Amino acid sequence: MPRIGIPRALLYYHYFPWWEAFFVSLGAEVVVSPPTTKAILDRGLEHAADDVCLPVKVAVGHVLELKDRVDAIFLPRLVSVAAREYICPKFLGLPEMVGHSIKGLPPLLNPGLNLYRGGSPYRFFAALGRALGYPPWQVLAAYRRACRVQQQYKRLLESGLFPEEALAALRGRHDAAAPRDTMGSPLVAVIGHPYNIYDAFVSMDLLGKLGRRGIKVITADSLSEENVCRGAAHLPKRLFWTLGRRTVGAAYHYLQWGRVDGMIHVSSFACGPDSFAGEFIARRAHRMGLPFLSLVLDEHSGEAGMVTRLEAFLDMVERRKKYREGGSAS
Repeated sequence: MPRIGIPRALLYYHYFPWWEAFFVSLGAEVVVSPPTTKAILDRGLEHAADDVCLPVKVAVGHVLELKDRVDAIFLPRLVSVAAREYICPKFLGLPEMVGHSIKGLPPLLNPGLNLYRGGSPYRFFAALGRALGYPPWQVLAAYRRACRVQQQYKRLLESGLFPEEALAALRGRHDAAAPRDTMGSPLVAVIGHPYNIYDAFVSMDLLGKLGRRGIKVITADSLSEENVCRGAAHLPKRLFWTLGRRTVGAAYHYLQWGRVDGMIHVSSFACGPDSFAGEFIARRAHRMGLPFLSLVLDEHSGEAGMVTRLEAFLDMVERRKKYREGGSAS
């Protein structure tokens, strides 16, 4: 039984159930790196290029965490996950970046996924199955099961669960995925790439801080793809970056919806698409008079400054909510 390592980084938060179910259906053992820590980030900083963004540095650290524990590391070459759209180039070049910067790695499983011209992701999984030496019939059965699991995961996310809660629900641990009691609480949309907002170390536990303040949080993953697309349609031109389109589409949907009490945009320093997306969102939120907070993260971000800004933002959110409720009551 081969041991396949999956780094807990980048699109792990989108696609892990898909990947895990495929490998497990083939009889492989999946090993996931632990949650990000300062030690993992520091190791990533030592081996990653200086000019890459924080999420890539974190991903390199997670690869190093798996290096001596598995028979192979799954590090796919993601080019496009949707028709006429691209994923950021850092996903395309990650296998080479890791292979050249880290010595003594086990084999990297890095098939390419390119759906820019449409088609099915089955080719991606078929190439992965061939690389592992499994027969086509077994690969096809594993792919079909993996797609079913991924659809269940998406439905759980759209129900309001965060990724770790949705994974717990998939595995039958319903206690770990219990709904949060936030009746009457302020509603805040946290918008950003999943590896920025769900990684508690990278985000300095933003979601935990909001939860402890009694804030109800919704994200882009709480929306169906149809609602994201409708939100993005308000842009004068189609965005060809998938993650940027999801970010702006979700933000515009929530702004038009009119029920959120505030919005936080979380991005990485030196991410070009994020800077554009954040500007679009900030301008529209300010025009609508909605409390808005932009958090730009890198390895030098300090928690004290973030907490101060977050507290000021939440004060505005709570004052606005009380004012609106008072106005509607009168």
